[in-house]
Amino acid sequence: MLDAVLPPLCLGCGEIVGAPGALCAGCWQGFSFISSPQCACCGDPFAEHIGDEALCAGCLARRPRFRRARAALAYDTQSRHLVLPFKHGDRTDIAHACGGWMARAGSELLAEADLIAPVPLHWRRLLTRRYNQALLLARAVVRAAPEEAGGTTGGRLAPDLLRRHRWTGSQAGLRAKERRRNVREAFEIHPRWAAKVAGKTVLLVDDVLTTGATAEACARVLQRGGARHVDVLTLARVVRPAV
Repeated sequence: MLDAVLPPLCLGCGEIVGAPGALCAGCWQGFSFISSPQCACCGDPFAEHIGDEALCAGCLARRPRFRRARAALAYDTQSRHLVLPFKHGDRTDIAHACGGWMARAGSELLAEADLIAPVPLHWRRLLTRRYNQALLLARAVVRAAPEEAGGTTGGRLAPDLLRRHRWTGSQAGLRAKERRRNVREAFEIHPRWAAKVAGKTVLLVDDVLTTGATAEACARVLQRGGARHVDVLTLARVVRPAV
């Protein structure tokens, strides 16, 4: 009866679909899901397989502070119609489906993670948005991991592992160096987790990986705290143009 009154709608276009949190056939084909071959470090997709340990030009020129990054989708015109309503439009229901896609894309990272932590929002941003989209994704990934990633994850969800103690404003419109400068020293480990990071592999969860500046700033703090490895899992990532 509920489906007759409020039928499940496609996350991409709003057409009626068979189950909540699903995509219609047209939208499914329109989304650019990322899979191998890809850069062994940042996860930027390759046009063809050139080796399991191959690095993209960006990582060869400057290796990121994190060990590996993976994303479910390429951030493009199609995926923006999913990411922006989720991030800014109170469409928190989108997180459930995204968690499954992310768990599949990051199955190797989840298998090794000891702690799974969202990239935090500053309290001012959290006050206006009312929710941290990265935390919703982290929870969805943890729930989806046993089914979607082909096994269980021993990673413990640490929702407040990191704090953003300095206001940085929006990163939109900033170049890579400006982004790194803007988020430098903006994060810290929550005191109650300070003694639990040493020797651990931490998986950071966020919505979009653009230049990696935020993820690197978080990784730097965690490494100072003694983390053994820091990996990154996002819903989408900006794909570097082919050269």
